[in-house]
Amino acid sequence: MLNKKHIKAAGLAITFLLSSNAAIAKCGDIQIAEMNWASAELMANVDKIILEEGYDCNVSLVPGATTTTFASMNTKGQPDVAPELWINGVREPLVKAMDAGTLHSANGGPITDLGEGWWIPPHTAKAHPELKTVLDVIKRPDLFPDKEDPSKGAFVTCPAGWGCQLTNANLFKAFDMENKGWKLINPGSGAGLDGSMSKAVERGQNWFGYYWSPTALIGKYNMTKLDFGVPFVGSEHWGGCLAKEECANPQPSSWTESEVHTVITDKLKKNGGSEVSNYLKNRVYPGADMNEMLVYMGDNQASGADAAIEFLLTKPDVWKSWVSNDVATKVKTAIK
Repeated sequence: MLNKKHIKAAGLAITFLLSSNAAIAKCGDIQIAEMNWASAELMANVDKIILEEGYDCNVSLVPGATTTTFASMNTKGQPDVAPELWINGVREPLVKAMDAGTLHSANGGPITDLGEGWWIPPHTAKAHPELKTVLDVIKRPDLFPDKEDPSKGAFVTCPAGWGCQLTNANLFKAFDMENKGWKLINPGSGAGLDGSMSKAVERGQNWFGYYWSPTALIGKYNMTKLDFGVPFVGSEHWGGCLAKEECANPQPSSWTESEVHTVITDKLKKNGGSEVSNYLKNRVYPGADMNEMLVYMGDNQASGADAAIEFLLTKPDVWKSWVSNDVATKVKTAIK
Protein backbone atom coordinates (compact mmCIF):
# COMPACT_ATOMS: atom_id res chain seq x y z
CA MET A 1 0.00 0.00 0.00
CA LEU A 2 1.27 3.44 -0.88
CA ASN A 3 1.73 5.81 2.03
CA LYS A 4 1.59 9.61 1.81
CA LYS A 5 5.36 9.82 1.28
CA HIS A 6 5.18 7.46 -1.71
CA ILE A 7 2.24 9.35 -3.16
CA LYS A 8 4.10 12.66 -2.78
CA ALA A 9 7.21 11.21 -4.41
CA ALA A 10 5.17 9.80 -7.25
CA GLY A 11 3.51 13.14 -7.69
CA LEU A 12 6.86 14.90 -7.88
CA ALA A 13 8.12 12.38 -10.44
CA ILE A 14 5.02 12.88 -12.59
CA THR A 15 5.38 16.66 -12.31
CA PHE A 16 9.03 16.43 -13.38
CA LEU A 17 8.16 14.16 -16.29
CA LEU A 18 5.38 16.46 -17.45
CA SER A 19 7.59 19.54 -17.18
CA SER A 20 10.34 17.80 -19.12
CA ASN A 21 7.89 16.77 -21.82
CA ALA A 22 6.56 20.32 -21.91
CA ALA A 23 10.10 21.65 -22.42
CA ILE A 24 10.65 19.22 -25.29
CA ALA A 25 7.30 20.12 -26.78
CA LYS A 26 8.12 23.81 -26.52
CA CYS A 27 11.39 23.36 -28.39
CA GLY A 28 10.20 20.49 -30.55
CA ASP A 29 12.01 18.81 -33.42
CA ILE A 30 14.70 20.86 -35.14
CA GLN A 31 16.50 20.06 -38.39
CA ILE A 32 19.94 21.62 -38.76
CA ALA A 33 21.89 21.66 -42.02
CA GLU A 34 25.31 20.07 -41.66
CA MET A 35 26.95 21.96 -44.52
CA ASN A 36 29.70 20.28 -46.49
CA TRP A 37 32.73 22.17 -45.19
CA ALA A 38 34.59 21.87 -41.91
CA SER A 39 33.57 25.02 -40.03
CA ALA A 40 29.90 24.48 -40.83
CA GLU A 41 30.12 20.81 -39.77
CA LEU A 42 31.59 21.93 -36.44
CA MET A 43 28.91 24.56 -35.90
CA ALA A 44 26.05 22.19 -36.71
CA ASN A 45 27.31 19.60 -34.24
CA VAL A 46 27.93 22.15 -31.48
CA ASP A 47 24.39 23.44 -32.01
CA LYS A 48 23.03 19.90 -31.80
CA ILE A 49 24.72 19.19 -28.47
CA ILE A 50 23.84 22.51 -26.85
CA LEU A 51 20.22 22.53 -28.07
CA GLU A 52 19.63 18.91 -27.06
CA GLU A 53 21.44 18.91 -23.72
CA GLY A 54 20.82 22.51 -22.70
CA TYR A 55 17.37 23.22 -24.11
CA ASP A 56 15.79 19.73 -24.39
CA CYS A 57 15.34 19.99 -28.16
CA ASN A 58 15.19 16.98 -30.46
CA VAL A 59 17.79 17.76 -33.12
CA SER A 60 18.53 15.96 -36.38
CA LEU A 61 21.33 16.88 -38.78
CA VAL A 62 20.78 16.78 -42.54
CA PRO A 63 23.41 17.14 -45.28
CA GLY A 64 23.62 20.62 -46.76
CA ALA A 65 25.39 23.05 -49.08
CA THR A 66 24.85 26.75 -49.70
CA THR A 67 22.51 26.75 -52.69
CA THR A 68 20.72 23.47 -52.01
CA THR A 69 20.10 24.22 -48.34
CA PHE A 70 18.81 27.69 -49.10
CA ALA A 71 16.54 26.39 -51.87
CA SER A 72 15.07 23.76 -49.54
CA MET A 73 14.51 26.24 -46.73
CA ASN A 74 12.98 28.72 -49.14
CA THR A 75 10.56 26.31 -50.83
CA LYS A 76 9.94 23.58 -48.24
CA GLY A 77 10.66 25.28 -44.92
CA GLN A 78 13.30 22.64 -44.09
CA PRO A 79 15.83 22.39 -42.61
CA ASP A 80 15.07 24.80 -39.77
CA VAL A 81 18.61 26.14 -39.39
CA ALA A 82 21.52 26.90 -41.71
CA PRO A 83 24.28 27.66 -39.20
CA GLU A 84 26.80 29.14 -41.66
CA LEU A 85 25.13 30.47 -44.81
CA TRP A 86 27.43 32.54 -47.02
CA ILE A 87 24.80 34.80 -48.50
CA ASN A 88 26.59 36.58 -51.38
CA GLY A 89 25.51 33.83 -53.76
CA VAL A 90 21.85 33.82 -52.61
CA ARG A 91 21.44 37.41 -51.51
CA GLU A 92 18.55 38.46 -53.78
CA PRO A 93 16.19 35.52 -53.07
CA LEU A 94 17.17 35.55 -49.38
CA VAL A 95 16.25 39.21 -49.04
CA LYS A 96 12.90 38.46 -50.70
CA ALA A 97 12.26 35.59 -48.29
CA MET A 98 13.20 37.73 -45.30
CA ASP A 99 10.94 40.55 -46.50
CA ALA A 100 8.13 38.00 -46.84
CA GLY A 101 8.80 36.71 -43.33
CA THR A 102 9.40 33.09 -44.34
CA LEU A 103 13.09 33.14 -43.42
CA HIS A 104 14.98 35.12 -40.80
CA SER A 105 18.57 35.97 -39.94
CA ALA A 106 19.10 34.75 -36.39
CA ASN A 107 22.70 35.94 -36.40
CA GLY A 108 24.34 38.31 -38.88
CA GLY A 109 27.89 37.42 -37.87
CA PRO A 110 28.35 33.93 -36.34
CA ILE A 111 32.10 33.95 -37.06
CA THR A 112 34.40 36.96 -36.69
CA ASP A 113 37.35 37.86 -38.93
CA LEU A 114 36.10 35.90 -41.92
CA GLY A 115 36.30 36.73 -45.56
CA GLU A 116 38.12 36.44 -48.84
CA GLY A 117 41.15 38.34 -50.00
CA TRP A 118 44.84 38.33 -50.91
CA TRP A 119 47.39 36.95 -48.46
CA ILE A 120 51.10 36.65 -47.74
CA PRO A 121 52.93 34.40 -45.21
CA PRO A 122 53.73 35.77 -41.76
CA HIS A 123 57.48 35.45 -42.31
CA THR A 124 57.15 37.64 -45.42
CA ALA A 125 55.19 40.26 -43.50
CA LYS A 126 57.80 40.21 -40.72
CA ALA A 127 60.79 40.45 -43.06
CA HIS A 128 59.14 43.22 -45.08
CA PRO A 129 57.06 45.38 -42.74
CA GLU A 130 56.64 47.89 -45.55
CA LEU A 131 54.25 45.45 -47.28
CA LYS A 132 51.07 46.53 -45.57
CA THR A 133 48.70 46.66 -48.57
CA VAL A 134 48.15 45.02 -51.94
CA LEU A 135 49.44 48.22 -53.54
CA ASP A 136 52.70 47.80 -51.60
CA VAL A 137 53.11 44.19 -52.72
CA ILE A 138 52.39 45.00 -56.36
CA LYS A 139 55.44 47.28 -56.33
CA ARG A 140 57.70 44.30 -55.44
CA PRO A 141 57.24 41.46 -57.95
CA ASP A 142 60.91 40.62 -57.35
CA LEU A 143 60.02 39.26 -53.90
CA PHE A 144 57.59 36.67 -55.34
CA PRO A 145 59.40 35.21 -58.37
CA ASP A 146 57.53 32.87 -60.69
CA LYS A 147 59.17 29.43 -60.93
CA GLU A 148 59.07 29.33 -64.72
CA ASP A 149 60.00 32.97 -65.25
CA PRO A 150 61.77 34.42 -62.19
CA SER A 151 61.85 37.84 -63.83
CA LYS A 152 58.11 38.02 -63.14
CA GLY A 153 56.21 38.00 -59.87
CA ALA A 154 53.68 35.21 -59.31
CA PHE A 155 50.17 35.92 -58.11
CA VAL A 156 48.28 32.68 -57.38
CA THR A 157 44.61 32.90 -58.26
CA CYS A 158 41.61 30.55 -57.98
CA PRO A 159 41.29 27.45 -60.16
CA ALA A 160 39.28 27.84 -63.36
CA GLY A 161 35.58 27.30 -62.72
CA TRP A 162 35.55 28.95 -59.31
CA GLY A 163 33.63 32.23 -59.10
CA CYS A 164 36.61 33.98 -57.53
CA GLN A 165 38.72 33.14 -60.59
CA LEU A 166 36.86 35.76 -62.62
CA THR A 167 37.11 38.39 -59.90
CA ASN A 168 40.82 37.82 -59.38
CA ALA A 169 41.49 38.02 -63.11
CA ASN A 170 39.59 41.30 -63.35
CA LEU A 171 41.35 42.77 -60.31
CA PHE A 172 44.70 41.65 -61.77
CA LYS A 173 43.78 43.71 -64.83
CA ALA A 174 42.39 46.60 -62.80
CA PHE A 175 45.64 46.95 -60.87
CA ASP A 176 47.59 46.75 -64.18
CA MET A 177 49.67 43.95 -62.68
CA GLU A 178 50.89 42.46 -65.95
CA ASN A 179 52.55 45.74 -66.95
CA LYS A 180 54.01 45.98 -63.43
CA GLY A 181 55.84 42.67 -63.77
CA TRP A 182 53.36 40.04 -62.59
CA LYS A 183 51.98 36.75 -63.92
CA LEU A 184 48.56 35.35 -63.05
CA ILE A 185 49.09 31.74 -61.91
CA ASN A 186 46.23 29.23 -62.16
CA PRO A 187 46.90 26.46 -59.58
CA GLY A 188 44.72 24.02 -61.51
CA SER A 189 42.59 22.83 -58.60
CA GLY A 190 41.73 23.47 -54.97
CA ALA A 191 44.42 20.99 -53.97
CA GLY A 192 46.86 22.83 -56.20
CA LEU A 193 46.03 26.13 -54.51
CA ASP A 194 46.51 24.56 -51.08
CA GLY A 195 49.76 22.92 -52.13
CA SER A 196 51.12 26.14 -53.58
CA MET A 197 50.63 27.95 -50.28
CA SER A 198 51.77 25.05 -48.09
CA LYS A 199 55.01 24.40 -49.95
CA ALA A 200 56.00 28.05 -49.97
CA VAL A 201 55.27 28.60 -46.28
CA GLU A 202 56.95 25.39 -45.12
CA ARG A 203 60.05 26.19 -47.18
CA GLY A 204 60.21 29.76 -45.88
CA GLN A 205 59.53 31.18 -49.34
CA ASN A 206 57.41 34.19 -50.19
CA TRP A 207 53.90 33.61 -51.56
CA PHE A 208 51.19 35.96 -52.76
CA GLY A 209 47.71 34.84 -53.67
CA TYR A 210 44.00 34.46 -53.05
CA TYR A 211 42.48 32.53 -50.15
CA TRP A 212 39.70 32.80 -47.60
CA SER A 213 39.03 32.38 -43.88
CA PRO A 214 38.04 30.56 -41.73
CA THR A 215 40.10 27.70 -43.14
CA ALA A 216 42.58 25.21 -41.76
CA LEU A 217 45.49 26.55 -43.81
CA ILE A 218 44.99 30.16 -42.76
CA GLY A 219 44.87 29.01 -39.14
CA LYS A 220 47.77 26.57 -39.48
CA TYR A 221 50.14 29.04 -41.12
CA ASN A 222 48.79 32.22 -39.50
CA MET A 223 48.67 33.88 -42.91
CA THR A 224 48.53 37.67 -43.17
CA LYS A 225 45.54 39.14 -44.98
CA LEU A 226 46.41 42.33 -46.83
CA ASP A 227 44.43 45.52 -46.91
CA PHE A 228 43.98 46.37 -50.58
CA GLY A 229 44.96 50.01 -50.08
CA VAL A 230 41.95 51.18 -52.09
CA PRO A 231 38.28 51.49 -51.11
CA PHE A 232 35.54 49.10 -52.17
CA VAL A 233 34.36 50.16 -55.61
CA GLY A 234 30.70 49.50 -54.89
CA SER A 235 28.26 46.65 -55.30
CA GLU A 236 27.09 47.70 -58.78
CA HIS A 237 30.56 47.59 -60.36
CA TRP A 238 31.58 44.53 -58.34
CA GLY A 239 28.58 42.46 -59.35
CA GLY A 240 28.16 43.97 -62.81
CA CYS A 241 31.79 43.87 -63.90
CA LEU A 242 34.44 42.49 -61.52
CA ALA A 243 32.49 39.28 -60.90
CA LYS A 244 31.69 38.81 -64.60
CA GLU A 245 33.62 37.12 -67.39
CA GLU A 246 33.19 40.18 -69.59
CA CYS A 247 34.45 43.25 -67.75
CA ALA A 248 35.69 45.83 -70.22
CA ASN A 249 36.94 48.42 -67.77
CA PRO A 250 37.57 46.88 -64.33
CA GLN A 251 38.30 49.33 -61.54
CA PRO A 252 40.67 48.75 -58.61
CA SER A 253 38.80 47.71 -55.47
CA SER A 254 39.12 46.07 -52.12
CA TRP A 255 37.33 42.72 -51.84
CA THR A 256 33.60 42.84 -51.28
CA GLU A 257 32.55 42.11 -47.72
CA SER A 258 31.76 38.45 -47.16
CA GLU A 259 28.50 38.07 -45.30
CA VAL A 260 27.69 34.96 -43.33
CA HIS A 261 24.43 34.52 -41.46
CA THR A 262 22.76 31.89 -39.34
CA VAL A 263 19.41 31.64 -41.12
CA ILE A 264 16.29 30.06 -39.61
CA THR A 265 12.77 29.33 -40.82
CA ASP A 266 9.72 31.22 -39.64
CA LYS A 267 8.45 27.99 -38.09
CA LEU A 268 11.49 27.74 -35.82
CA LYS A 269 11.28 31.40 -34.88
CA LYS A 270 7.64 30.96 -33.83
CA ASN A 271 7.77 27.48 -32.31
CA GLY A 272 11.33 27.07 -31.07
CA GLY A 273 10.99 29.44 -28.17
CA SER A 274 12.83 32.66 -27.43
CA GLU A 275 15.63 30.78 -25.65
CA VAL A 276 16.62 28.94 -28.84
CA SER A 277 16.58 32.15 -30.87
CA ASN A 278 18.62 33.95 -28.19
CA TYR A 279 21.18 31.13 -28.17
CA LEU A 280 21.63 31.34 -31.94
CA LYS A 281 21.88 35.13 -31.73
CA ASN A 282 24.57 34.96 -29.03
CA ARG A 283 26.55 32.15 -30.67
CA VAL A 284 29.61 33.89 -32.16
CA TYR A 285 32.89 32.07 -32.84
CA PRO A 286 36.04 34.21 -32.64
CA GLY A 287 37.92 33.78 -35.92
CA ALA A 288 41.15 32.69 -34.24
CA ASP A 289 39.36 29.97 -32.26
CA MET A 290 37.54 28.74 -35.35
CA ASN A 291 40.77 28.53 -37.34
CA GLU A 292 42.36 26.64 -34.44
CA MET A 293 39.52 24.13 -34.49
CA LEU A 294 39.86 23.69 -38.26
CA VAL A 295 43.55 22.92 -37.79
CA TYR A 296 42.56 20.34 -35.17
CA MET A 297 40.07 18.77 -37.57
CA GLY A 298 42.63 18.62 -40.36
CA ASP A 299 45.50 17.27 -38.26
CA ASN A 300 43.33 14.63 -36.57
CA GLN A 301 40.97 13.86 -39.44
CA ALA A 302 38.23 14.68 -36.95
CA SER A 303 34.55 14.69 -37.89
CA GLY A 304 32.26 17.56 -37.02
CA ALA A 305 30.86 15.50 -34.14
CA ASP A 306 34.32 14.80 -32.70
CA ALA A 307 35.41 18.40 -33.16
CA ALA A 308 32.27 19.65 -31.39
CA ILE A 309 33.18 17.68 -28.26
CA GLU A 310 36.76 18.94 -28.46
CA PHE A 311 35.53 22.52 -28.80
CA LEU A 312 33.14 22.25 -25.87
CA LEU A 313 35.83 20.66 -23.68
CA THR A 314 38.65 23.06 -24.57
CA LYS A 315 36.86 26.35 -25.24
CA PRO A 316 34.43 26.80 -22.32
CA ASP A 317 35.36 30.47 -22.08
CA VAL A 318 33.91 30.94 -25.56
CA TRP A 319 30.69 28.93 -25.53
CA LYS A 320 29.62 29.57 -21.93
CA SER A 321 29.15 33.23 -22.84
CA TRP A 322 26.44 32.16 -25.28
CA VAL A 323 24.18 30.50 -22.71
CA SER A 324 22.86 30.81 -19.16
CA ASN A 325 24.70 29.22 -16.23
CA ASP A 326 21.98 26.58 -15.99
CA VAL A 327 22.37 25.57 -19.63
CA ALA A 328 26.16 25.62 -19.35
CA THR A 329 25.98 23.22 -16.40
CA LYS A 330 23.73 20.80 -18.31
CA VAL A 331 26.02 20.80 -21.34
CA LYS A 332 29.18 20.42 -19.24
CA THR A 333 27.65 17.47 -17.40
CA ALA A 334 26.59 15.79 -20.66
CA ILE A 335 30.03 15.94 -22.32
CA LYS A 336 32.09 14.67 -19.40
